Amino acid sequence: MQSFELLSQKFGLHFDQRHFPAEPASLYEPNEYFLRLGGKRIRPVLCLMGNELVDDIKEDAWHVATAIELFHNFTLIHDDIMDKAPLRRGMETVHTKFGDNTALLAGDVMLVAAYEHLSKIDPAILPAIMRLFNQTAKEVCEGQQLDMDFEKMENVQLEEYLKMIELKTSVLLAASLKMGAVLGGAGERNQNLLYEFGRKLGIAFQVQDDYLDAFGDPQKFGKQVGGDIMANKKTFLLIHTMEVASASQKMELNKLVKENPADKVERVLELFRDCKVDEWALQLKDRYLDEASTHLEDIAVLSKRKQPLKDLADFLVKRDH
Repeated sequence: MQSFELLSQKFGLHFDQRHFPAEPASLYEPNEYFLRLGGKRIRPVLCLMGNELVDDIKEDAWHVATAIELFHNFTLIHDDIMDKAPLRRGMETVHTKFGDNTALLAGDVMLVAAYEHLSKIDPAILPAIMRLFNQTAKEVCEGQQLDMDFEKMENVQLEEYLKMIELKTSVLLAASLKMGAVLGGAGERNQNLLYEFGRKLGIAFQVQDDYLDAFGDPQKFGKQVGGDIMANKKTFLLIHTMEVASASQKMELNKLVKENPADKVERVLELFRDCKVDEWALQLKDRYLDEASTHLEDIAVLSKRKQPLKDLADFLVKRDH
């Protein structure tokens, strides 16, 4: 069994090549530029790990992993347009560098390239992979729309936010693992348990992300804490604070959101701590990690085959940056 780090290196060597024709350069160069920015490549490597959980990695798994990474990058290009984001991984976003219209087309052709890779796999297994891939692609779009809807809503319930995170983040992690398991020949029960492991892990990962944005060490986190607070993002922390705060605390919080004073981050963090939202977030993260671990334990394969996934889960959710 190979670790996430080792498979990550192998996938990098496989993926880091030219994916698009030279001409027209005005369409294809933006995509090559964006792919060169790199990234963690978590989702495609999860596909390889899902395969290796049950059997040696099949040739088709590399095609599916490549399709997953291209699809993920397509969503990022379009998300950046919607968010009007100037930077991605410290570099100019595609729409900033090349213009909105080119970025839309570049994203579209990135998605087409993903389907081209899927079309190369064994025809006997293609329908099952395609069904899951398409379902997941639709759900990711639904999650992005909900995220945008929430920006206009004054109050968002925790259950609504959980659903959005599940669709926007978790389902692609879960589906990547499950597609790998399908390619490896896993039975339906093991496929579904692995999917649930990925789904719960994705939620725990997001809770940790929200927590670090507010309470992380800026030296380790690599960016200024409180970015979500400054942007008035409805995170796990803000939603829970609104649910448990006293009437006067709610009033102050609403005022801070509307007026954006200079000391806003410090005061919101004080309110978070007064409401013990920092402790609550860590408990919520641990709950989802425990549930994910239980699903992994229930998969009927040798324990040693699960170890790389256990290690990865701990790394993703217990990280401090």
